[in-house]
Amino acid sequence: MARIADTSVEAVKAAADVVEVISGRTQLKRSGARFTGLCPFHDERTPSFSVSPEKGTYYCFGCQRGGDTISFVEETEGVDFVGAIEWLAQRFNVPLEYEEASPEQDAKRRHRERLYAVLDAAAAFYERYLWESQAGAEARAYLESRGLAEEVCREYRLGLAAGGATLARKAGERGFARPELTGAGLLNRRGNDYFQGRLLFPIADARARVVGFQARRLREDDPLQAKYVNSPEGELFRKGDLLYGLDRARTAIAREERALIVEGNTDVLALRQTGLGPVVASMGTALTERQLKELSRLTRKLYLCFDADAAGEAATLRGMDLAAGQGFDVRIVALPAGTDPADAAEGFEQRLAKSESYVLYRVRLELDRAPDRQEAFVRAREVLSRFEDSPERQQALRLVADRLDLPRETQAGLVPRRGGRGVEPTLSPKLLEAGDRLERDALAGASAHPELRDLLAELSPDHFDSDLHRRAREHLLEPGEADRDLIQLLAELDARADAEGIDEATTKELLLNLHERKLRRELQNADFERTKELQEELERLRSATTNLV
Repeated sequence: MARIADTSVEAVKAAADVVEVISGRTQLKRSGARFTGLCPFHDERTPSFSVSPEKGTYYCFGCQRGGDTISFVEETEGVDFVGAIEWLAQRFNVPLEYEEASPEQDAKRRHRERLYAVLDAAAAFYERYLWESQAGAEARAYLESRGLAEEVCREYRLGLAAGGATLARKAGERGFARPELTGAGLLNRRGNDYFQGRLLFPIADARARVVGFQARRLREDDPLQAKYVNSPEGELFRKGDLLYGLDRARTAIAREERALIVEGNTDVLALRQTGLGPVVASMGTALTERQLKELSRLTRKLYLCFDADAAGEAATLRGMDLAAGQGFDVRIVALPAGTDPADAAEGFEQRLAKSESYVLYRVRLELDRAPDRQEAFVRAREVLSRFEDSPERQQALRLVADRLDLPRETQAGLVPRRGGRGVEPTLSPKLLEAGDRLERDALAGASAHPELRDLLAELSPDHFDSDLHRRAREHLLEPGEADRDLIQLLAELDARADAEGIDEATTKELLLNLHERKLRRELQNADFERTKELQEELERLRSATTNLV
């Protein structure tokens, strides 16, 4: 398959007008050298969306979404990089030239496209079979018994697998070969439908492309014993990467700045049917790093809702711990044992309002599970040790004290220690945030004032704690290709420098502050001779900073 020539890509980037493109989604008004408006990615009343026509970038101070013209088209039109270039080329009348890829790359790309095509065609066939065939009556009755209307089922493309080799025959009529169906996980070794007779939930990636299915048993004589069966792990389908319904919930999650994670696919449908938009399902698995990374692009607030039994399982708790450890604001929505969200979908917002913090939930669970008072104290202390001090942690501490009737001196053992023996000293979130802000402001100033790049070059990558900030430093010194994360950061730096009026003098001071921070860190472990050298260098820095004022 041909690829778009690099010269054409650069021609599109040069011709594309970021203001014109974004104006098609939200009204922009000029503000000095920039344009501002209401963010097209989330609901707001006061404009916090900033566009730089000079840099060709945008950034929202409300939801922290940012990027360039290409990333904006990718987000709003639901296309990949190539699709965005072709969309912009058509919009701005830029002719595209294509180059031939290597035979191996061409074959691999064609193979993946065929897999996507056969999976989408299979989903369409399963849909028709569910709603139009007599054989689908049993599945339709099941959906009705669960209170799921046809409208929401069609929205999520539910289907029904036929028996025997029906799928293979129909796919063959469409020009798909049996190896392609097998590679997509649609056939078993006998050539029959892998999911025969089961209710199917198509699983899509972030771009709404079907990558596999989850299938629910409808009959007791089903040859596959498990209640739910997934597509085999393969080139496109990797369960640990996916969340059911995320393709349809992305906009709502970003707009409402929250995601509700439930256990089952029918839970998603039932809640969506009541008007809840930011709902996804973990497909019966514990949360993974890859799933959390995808969610982190949209929100930092997670509501986890599993039935009482599932919420206490070790794997589920590990997923919750992982989310909390990555800085998500994790809230637990409690349900009675044996109840799932689909059974209690009406008025679910009230349950969300009564959710409790993860630290409180986790401590309560350990207290309930512990065989005796001493073990309960040990377990609660271990949980509390993972969390920085906060109102939520204080609430959990009070629960422990009340439940175990702890005297004041014993309660002191539950207070977070700082740098004690055997305990790693930790930085508070405020200190971490201040350090991150210093790095970003310094980079923003260097981005806005190219004449100060020599000062930036005097700082090594070690002056920055964040890997992304180190990459930004390198890009500002030697511009080159930038991935999606770096493009978003560069857009933020440009907007932040303008919004906060970071001038040359301020930029110099910020860069010197970064240098001073690194020297102070080195002083903590320096020997006598090195300490003397570092102190002299610190004095020179202080003098330089004073001269800037």
